[in-house]
Amino acid sequence: MIAAVLAALAMLPCSAVQHELQLDHRMNEHIVQVPAGAEHRAMLETTVFRPNGPGPFPLIVINHGKEPGRPSLQARDRFYHMARAFVKRGYAVMVPMRQGFANSTGRYRDHGCNMTANGYTQADDIASTLAYARRQPWVDAQRIVVAGQSYGGLATIALGARELQGVRGLINFAGGLRDDSNRCAWRSALVTAFADYGAKATLPSLWIYGANDSLFGPALAQRMHAAFEQAGGRGRLVELAAFKRDSHGMLASRDGEKAWLADTLQFLQQVGMPTEVLHEVPPPPSPTRTDYARIDDIDAVPFLSENGRRAYQEYLGKMTPRAFALSPSGAWTWAEEGEDPDGRALATCTAKSTEPCRLYSVDDYVVWSGERLDQAEKAAVTAAVTPVPTPDTAGSAASTSIGGNKATH
Repeated sequence: MIAAVLAALAMLPCSAVQHELQLDHRMNEHIVQVPAGAEHRAMLETTVFRPNGPGPFPLIVINHGKEPGRPSLQARDRFYHMARAFVKRGYAVMVPMRQGFANSTGRYRDHGCNMTANGYTQADDIASTLAYARRQPWVDAQRIVVAGQSYGGLATIALGARELQGVRGLINFAGGLRDDSNRCAWRSALVTAFADYGAKATLPSLWIYGANDSLFGPALAQRMHAAFEQAGGRGRLVELAAFKRDSHGMLASRDGEKAWLADTLQFLQQVGMPTEVLHEVPPPPSPTRTDYARIDDIDAVPFLSENGRRAYQEYLGKMTPRAFALSPSGAWTWAEEGEDPDGRALATCTAKSTEPCRLYSVDDYVVWSGERLDQAEKAAVTAAVTPVPTPDTAGSAASTSIGGNKATH
């Protein structure tokens, strides 16, 4: 039975287990339904963060990318770390899931290799979000910025072809869309799309791309930006140094603010948006460190088969934030980077375990509070576990490294 659990974990795709993040009431996080589409029949699942008080607050709308697979299986994006930086500065934040994504209704519309049309179609839902926002008494309708990451960045720049009341600027974080289907020259199609958007652009923009972006590297970013500006668009390109393993996941990372914040604040100041910190928003509480064992003491980790020990050894080489979860049934998994790796690791482990999972390690310390097992007890626990002959360990297949914001197509 335990071998079957581990085999199931080994074949589990990253998106198969959706972990519903808890709302952060310290930032007044809540979810609203934004009408969109034909006759406003679609509803966009939209995360809202707000400072305390009635407002009106300046607003930033942050737009998500697309993960591999069906959009309806994509988890709700919230860009928690970026949202926190803006709430501290007195902003309200809206993160709409566009039609067909997550729990939004409506249909996801895909124009294949026509990147220009893809951007414009996704921009329709952002425009609907702005229309909704302007009607809210807590929104300062004359102080709005729109940002987007990956596919959301492409859609954000496409949005700039419209006249947008109250919007002062656009921020493109690693914007683009990748399509590896046959006969799709997606890189050239992206350059063509940004040229089209540039010819119709009405607003200043900031473009932020990283040196080690796995999807849209420096050469492609320069081509897209040059096409945009040569067509008449106004946009400053910032080329950041390499960020961890992949700068495409920078916005989802707890440490990403150190990379993107300074240039973003400079742009906000240039377009007349606030930049001063007004509120303190403490980071989410972390699990308590224990003295159970050193983090690198692999023999101290309970319930693991040899396969699990190899996975834990691999986990020790992962970047923070990270978390490792396990259960007495022998199930285990780890999560790296992105939002709430603790919760993601627990959710993935629990979904395939016959017994409840608990966190063993978070970041660089152990949080396990159970009793240590002696060698005889370990042998008894793991006797029924046989190694699973798969090319990848269960942890590497079940983990996520960038969170919900990496778009591949």
